[in-house]
Amino acid sequence: MNIIDRRVFLSQLSLAGAAAATAGFGFTSARRPDEFIETEINTGKIKGVRNDGVNVFKGVPYGGKISGDRRFRRPAPLQPWTGVRDATQFGAPAMQPPRRNEPAPSEDCLFLNVWTPENDNRKRPVMFYSHGGGFVGGSGASQSQDGSNLARNFDVVVVQTNHRLGLLGFLYLDEIAGPEYAGSGNMGMLDIADGLKWVNQNIAQFGGDPDNVMIFGESGGGAKTSCLYTMPAAAPYFNKASIESGPGVRMTTKETAAETTAMLLKELNIAAKDWKKLLNIPAADLLAMQAKLPFVPPFIEKTNNREAMQRSAGGFGPVVDGVVLPQHPFDPVAPDISRNKPLLVGWNEDEHTFFAWERKDTESFKIDFEGLKKKLEPRYGENTDKLIETYRKANPNASAPDVFVAISSIAMMGLGSVTIAERKVKQGGAPVYLYNFGYKSEKKIPGTDYAMGTPHAMDISFKFNNEIPPRDGSAPKESFFGGNNPDRFVASNHFAELWTTFARTGKPAAKDVPEWPAYNLKDRPTMRIDTKCEIINDRFAQELATWRALGKL
Repeated sequence: MNIIDRRVFLSQLSLAGAAAATAGFGFTSARRPDEFIETEINTGKIKGVRNDGVNVFKGVPYGGKISGDRRFRRPAPLQPWTGVRDATQFGAPAMQPPRRNEPAPSEDCLFLNVWTPENDNRKRPVMFYSHGGGFVGGSGASQSQDGSNLARNFDVVVVQTNHRLGLLGFLYLDEIAGPEYAGSGNMGMLDIADGLKWVNQNIAQFGGDPDNVMIFGESGGGAKTSCLYTMPAAAPYFNKASIESGPGVRMTTKETAAETTAMLLKELNIAAKDWKKLLNIPAADLLAMQAKLPFVPPFIEKTNNREAMQRSAGGFGPVVDGVVLPQHPFDPVAPDISRNKPLLVGWNEDEHTFFAWERKDTESFKIDFEGLKKKLEPRYGENTDKLIETYRKANPNASAPDVFVAISSIAMMGLGSVTIAERKVKQGGAPVYLYNFGYKSEKKIPGTDYAMGTPHAMDISFKFNNEIPPRDGSAPKESFFGGNNPDRFVASNHFAELWTTFARTGKPAAKDVPEWPAYNLKDRPTMRIDTKCEIINDRFAQELATWRALGKL
């Protein structure tokens, strides 16, 4: 992927964050609470609400101050409080453009949310979600990822955090600042690890099992999960993981991160020895500067291309510093620290249609095969003909736009997902399960007659079981991406049950769904998730063989 304008990237990678905030997803908004619920955690008492059989606690602080003299450092200790702290409203998200129906973003953003069927002594599986939005946007309050239905319908506890993002979460200062700033390039990831530690210490009060925790995340959240799978700070606090449409094979090198820091200081006219001036710049001004820097996404496309990764200065994401992040998550091998932790990994069949929708791209859906070649040549050069030939042979009824979407989607999210599955298998530890989400939305990309299919981010509301008929018996609303077809309720139930069973047992399973065998390098079984789920062996065999021949896999 070529360097793109930062503003374009911010709008793209808000992904679930931007998309989910723009409209309803076919489920009812929160009504007045049935009652208030109090519980006590290690820093004091909190008050949440019980709504329709689910206890919800919002905006619970899990870390102290990270502004002022704590900027770019580990949080100040969280101070206990007296009395009962209100936990009925979401906490501030990290610094980013304002988010619809959420508090104003703030530098101090270490809050989490909990959904549980009951604050009792049960030991339910805990599902700990990291939101999407690349490493620059999003929050744990996005409507599509509301945890109520998962908790209510599948008897699990759901936890989501806000954590530092962008420049404030990932500016690499280790080489120019003192030991107090060690790990500065990974503060956002260490925040999430702190959230996991909070779960370990407190989740029993919410009816959750601290010894049975699944981490999962979509898009940027998938890349965050890839990093957590590699991090010593997170390792004691989770047992299994799922990486969804965000394969974090490689992250930013120290060299690239240092170059980005130098670029930022130059833009601000600050000498390296005077880096502490960064502590006095208002967070909003730093956010504005972040938007001016060129950026290559740290995990989307070419995740295996070492050369490209090492040239891509200007962006902010996790840094392979050898300590907080000891290695690239899945390069050259799967991380040994999580050898015995089962893994889910996969992607949506039509990832690219989300980006076409977001960019208002209608021209890509009018092209013929000559136009397809011209469209792909800037990216794939002399390999373009071979790619098109392979995809047309494997999909003889595909139109030129179909081939464009297929190539773009697998390049963006599929190749890295397969790489992760293969390297996890080669490790010889816990099983890995590969999936494709394939439910087809009939909604058209605006300005075209081309259906969205299974776009990036559509899986969020499905896996959270938020594609279900309203509980009050009213007519279902149209789903933002999923459309109006009631079949989506079946697909959502399958997806949610597979994920919650994996959280409970370490093996995904669901009623009316075939047994899902672990991935292996002989049969290469892949679960296709839809209204009717099926196991497909060696899926995309011809296409992946060509990608391998071209050195892209």
